[in-house]
Amino acid sequence: MQPTLKLSPEALRSLGSMEGAYALPIVEKRKGPGRPTVVVEKLNPWPGWAAAAAVTAVAYAIHYLPFAPFRVEGASGVRRPVSAAILAIFAGALAAGVLPLSQKLSKQILEGAKRVVRRTIPLTIVLTGATLSFANATAVGFRACAIIVATMTAAMASAWIFGKMFGVWPRTAVLIGAGTAICGNSAIVAVAPLIDAEDRDLMLSMGAINVLGLVLMFVSPFIGGAIGFDDNGYGVWAGSTIHAVPQAVAAGFAFSEKAGGVATLVKLVRVALLAPLLLVLAFGYARARKDRVTVHYGRLVPPFLWGFFALFLLNSLRLLPVLQFSSGYSVNLADVLAEAGNVSLALSMAAMGLEINLRMFVKVGGAAVAVGAAACVTACVVSWVMIRALL
Repeated sequence: MQPTLKLSPEALRSLGSMEGAYALPIVEKRKGPGRPTVVVEKLNPWPGWAAAAAVTAVAYAIHYLPFAPFRVEGASGVRRPVSAAILAIFAGALAAGVLPLSQKLSKQILEGAKRVVRRTIPLTIVLTGATLSFANATAVGFRACAIIVATMTAAMASAWIFGKMFGVWPRTAVLIGAGTAICGNSAIVAVAPLIDAEDRDLMLSMGAINVLGLVLMFVSPFIGGAIGFDDNGYGVWAGSTIHAVPQAVAAGFAFSEKAGGVATLVKLVRVALLAPLLLVLAFGYARARKDRVTVHYGRLVPPFLWGFFALFLLNSLRLLPVLQFSSGYSVNLADVLAEAGNVSLALSMAAMGLEINLRMFVKVGGAAVAVGAAACVTACVVSWVMIRALL
């Protein structure tokens, strides 16, 4: 089903495209009749880079504010549930919507923001591999793993079905499903290049997922208590349904310390399943387009994804070293790469926010939030039923 809303050419031009995120395409459109050459105005991209960096700095400043909900203390230590990436995309959108800029500077910032997205998203995906591992999968147990897989499948399928019902762009629905099924922003960013998603798809899906993830984080402990979960059951439920890792951890420990430990473990196993999901989506998307395009199976996995798999394997085998300094100070390389990935993600989200046309987002964002909410509720219900049946 196609979206019922007709966007103006100006609104579409403001959104940009994910093309160019990697050099070798998965698919190649067959050549058609020649089209007239279009002369494109060359713009200085550096104001866009500077604006994205400034927004990222503001986001981190807010992220490290010393009070709730940005800083939460508990038995397990200090947590910061609201990530800098979430703050960056909203701060970027706000800056783009309210700052009085000249038309030329606005165009330069938009052009630069598009380049930031193209450069930083592949880097973010590679560095994400250092945060994932299969090491803890066996500790969760077969039944909990079955609950995780069933919940993920339900989230992906329901996002696609409800996306058609609400008239959401198909790629947006796939990204909402991935964000709900796996790990929010990171899954959306990783999946987007594999399905030729455009910036508008990322904006809508991330906006919906971030809002719903925060809501679910706050209400889950109350719902878990109301429906009679014990510590173990609630931990599995929170870990298998809440979107981002910090959100799942915070919601788990808000219930109890034991539930927080279980939620963390289940969530990490769920995040580790991002790697096989990427392969399934890459092959599935290529096969679905085979009648309309030439599929380059040798290029099916883009170069940056090999970097992701390499770091994922090294971290799973615990081959990333711990750096020792003469002063006695030591740094885990996996932690350094993970933090670099967080900064890269925040920078790309800031640039994405700078591209958002707020008027357009208000018009079409409601449908994306509705799809995300439907997928979220479906995942929560399926997980609850599976927990009652298996645990």
